[in-house]
This record gives sequence, structure tokens and C-alpha cells, in this order.
Amino acid sequence: MNQINLKKNNYKGYMLITLMLVLIMTIAGILIFFFYINRFRIVTDANRYEHYYVMITEDAKSSLWQSAYEGAYKAGLENNSYVDLLNSSFDNNYSKEDLMRIAIASDVDGIIVAADESAEMTDLINEAAEQGIPVVTLYSDNTQSERCTFVGIGSYDLGREYGREVLEIVQDKQNSGMQVSTDSKNNVTVMTGVPTPVKVTVLVNAYTQDSGQNILCSGIQETIEKEKQDGVEIELSLVSIDDTNAFSAEEAIRDIFMENQLPDIIICLNELNTTCVYQAVVDYNKVGQVNILGYYDSETIINAIDRNVIYATISIDTIQMGKFCVDALTEYNTYGNTSQFFMADIALINKENVALYLGGEAEDEE
Repeated sequence: MNQINLKKNNYKGYMLITLMLVLIMTIAGILIFFFYINRFRIVTDANRYEHYYVMITEDAKSSLWQSAYEGAYKAGLENNSYVDLLNSSFDNNYSKEDLMRIAIASDVDGIIVAADESAEMTDLINEAAEQGIPVVTLYSDNTQSERCTFVGIGSYDLGREYGREVLEIVQDKQNSGMQVSTDSKNNVTVMTGVPTPVKVTVLVNAYTQDSGQNILCSGIQETIEKEKQDGVEIELSLVSIDDTNAFSAEEAIRDIFMENQLPDIIICLNELNTTCVYQAVVDYNKVGQVNILGYYDSETIINAIDRNVIYATISIDTIQMGKFCVDALTEYNTYGNTSQFFMADIALINKENVALYLGGEAEDEE
């Protein structure tokens, strides 16, 4: 009996220590952020910025979020506001929820956050709204919260674009009259016509709670079913990828390439997975055997299209997304309301127009 009580006391002690450590880390983060804010205001008061906004994202170093921040930062300066990419302000790897708490405690003038549908995120957005801090959800929404607007892309329309590209690939294979397949021992077989069924794999986020991913997949499936030619069978499957970091994504994608039967088409729904699949296709010598439909227009992805390794990718106007976020916050702070949705433009990049995106030529064209 004494041993049981001792174990209970030890357990309570461990729990108490853990809670104290979490509390200390949170308080330390808030104090550090207060210091950072004060230092910022000393430097920028001379410039008389009217508002201070923060952006909270998944990975501040990715080219997608850097581009979105660039759009927000420039739009902020035009509106007498300063936008800070909060993830890059600290050495510690704080979660989005921790950064939300820090921003709320610091009483910033507006928050831009890559949200999700979790209950914790809902509570934090609502807490910010109750304190008079407008919140814009960026790229991924939280529909149950009191956010003032959502800036993103039309998930269903994006799914339809991917679905049409799948059908385009199938048509290309039919026109060429040849299909190459490789078994697990790298034995190559050349067949005529299109394989039945055409295997299409969509790489989905294993942990996302954003309904947009489900809507996108519905758009892919419905477009294929409605627009495919008679006699063509297409088998669509979803594979969950842990893309919380590059290593876990690489491992999960390499497992796909170790299987006996590779898909004919792989659809990637983020920049990281696109880059990992591209690298796996090269490493396993599957160029020309697996068609990749990618996401975003990083330099690596654009060059891969130019080399015929990636079939096509969806480009998102991330600069426009960032600008929309600041426009929404400015409108809300001025008038007390704003539009519920801002949809950024998307564009398809393939072999036919990739030259416009190489070496900055796209900007020159504008």
C-alpha cells in the first residue's frame, strides 16, 4: 500500500514539475517577446507606423511563406503598418499555439495565422477577438472561430485543376501509344496503350485538421469521373504523409518507391512533398515512368519541369495572399468589418509555359 501511495506521489510530483516547466517557458517567451516589441517600437517610432501586425506560419523558412510575408510586409509599409514574421523572431522552436499566446499577451494590432480546425486554435482566435485583436486566417482556415476573414485559395477549383491534368497525362499516354513500367527489380517492360487502371496517388497531410484538403480531393475525384473518356479506368488513392519535417516526409515518400507497384501519377499538395517526390524519382531512376503533379513554383520545382521530371505544378500568387491579409486588417481596423473571404490567384505551370518562369523572366513579362 505504501508503494502505491509512493508511486502516486511520484507521479503527482512529475506532473507538477512538468506544469511548472511549461509555465516558466511560456512566461519566458512572453517576456522575451515584450523585450522584442519594445526594442522594435524604439527603432520604428521615428517612422510613425500606425499598426504592428504579426504573421504566424508553419515554417518561416520555406519559400512559400517567405513570399507571402514579402507581400504582407510591402503592403503593410504602404498602409503605415509594420508586419513581423513572428516565427523568425525567436531562436526557440515555438508552436503556432505558443506564438498565438505570445501575440495575444503582447496586445498586437492584428494577427495573421496559418490556422487549422483544432479546438485549441479556435479558442485562441476567439480569445484574440475578445481582446479586440483582429485575426486573419491564412492559407488554412478555422471556420468555427471569430476570425475576421480567411485568405487562401479555392480548394475545390484547385482539385479540378489537378483532375484535368491527370486526364491530360492519360491523353498524352494514349497519343504516344506506349507505356513503360518497372517492377521491384528494375526490370523494364514496354507496353502499348494506357495501363488499366491508371493508378493515381494523392499525398495528403497526415495530421491536418483543415477541411480544405478533403474538398480538394473531392474536386480531383469528381473532375476525373465527369470528364474522363469512355473505356479509361482511373484508380485514385490517398497516402498520408507526415510532413511535419523534411526527414519524415522523405522517409514516407521513399517507402512508396520501394513498393512493387508504383503509381503512374503522384499528386503533391505542398512544396515539401513535391521536392521530395522529385528527388525520389531521380534517385530511383524513375524519370519518365512516374508523372508528378506538383505544388508551388520554387526554383527547384520550375527547373524540374524544364527538365521533364515534373509534369506540371500549381503556382499560387503568394505575394497577393500576403497583400490581401494586410488589406483585410487595415479595412477591419478602419471600418470594423471586412470581407469574409479573399481568394488568391492560381496558375498552371507546365512544359509549354515554364520558360516564362525561368530566370525571373516572368517578372520581365509583366
